[in-house]
Amino acid sequence: MADASVMIAQLLERCTFARTPDLALAVSGGPDSLAMLALACQTNVAVTAFHVDHQLRPGSSEEANVVASAAERLGAGFEALTVAVAPGPNLEERARIARFDVLPRGAATGHTADDQAETVVLALLRGSAWAGLSGMDPGPTKPILGLRRAETVGLCAHLGLTPVEDPSNNDPAFRRNRVRHELMPLLNDIAERDVVPVLARQAGLLRQGGHVLGQLAEQLDPTDAKALAGAHPAVAREAVRNWLWTQTGAAHPPDLAAVDRVLGVARLEATATEVSGAFRVERSQQQLRIVPITRAAPASN
Repeated sequence: MADASVMIAQLLERCTFARTPDLALAVSGGPDSLAMLALACQTNVAVTAFHVDHQLRPGSSEEANVVASAAERLGAGFEALTVAVAPGPNLEERARIARFDVLPRGAATGHTADDQAETVVLALLRGSAWAGLSGMDPGPTKPILGLRRAETVGLCAHLGLTPVEDPSNNDPAFRRNRVRHELMPLLNDIAERDVVPVLARQAGLLRQGGHVLGQLAEQLDPTDAKALAGAHPAVAREAVRNWLWTQTGAAHPPDLAAVDRVLGVARLEATATEVSGAFRVERSQQQLRIVPITRAAPASN
């Protein structure tokens, strides 16, 4: 175990666990989350592993036993949680939302640098702007974001921890899996280098630029049509994007087309436009406002 102790010490130097009396971790039982649990237990604070069973495949409840056993061995607390997620479209996103609804606020997840790179690629494929291409924010809720997947697998092997094998991680029906197993190896081959550090570094640079852009956007009144029309397009887009997102209560930020339509209203190119399917932005006396769309009920026979 001496080698494991050295490995843990080296890995901890690149982790960002919260400096609090206790840590709540979301532990699925995979190598990343088990490695996060093992590392957290070396920070000399109280650690609790929370396992969420989405009930999406037979035998999923048994994975909680794997996490409970690892937590007991490593000296951590354990709590099993269950949510109901029905099969269907947007399964990954719905499962993620359900998971965070039951986890303690601020619970840490075991995302690695490899996950960060995949997230950036997926954001690029969706046409995301600053926010998406910036990837996940490093910090206490993503404490092992600076580690590689190979390192978490290696740590589990050194400690004799047997991770859960989730078959859904190899299902090509999920776009992330195709990015992970098909696109990332191809990018490495084309670039003749490991592109994960490159993508992670680019995400960090974009995050810094996005912070500056966000600060400038906060100084701009998104309801002032004249101010929006006269502002730099990048700043105006960020201000409108944030305004629409917060005012409509949508789960995701509006797309570029919706933001540009609102800017068209500010520039007198249109008097109003529909956004998010349930709202419209109107202009009156150089002021923009968001109003709910009231649709007439269908006539009954």
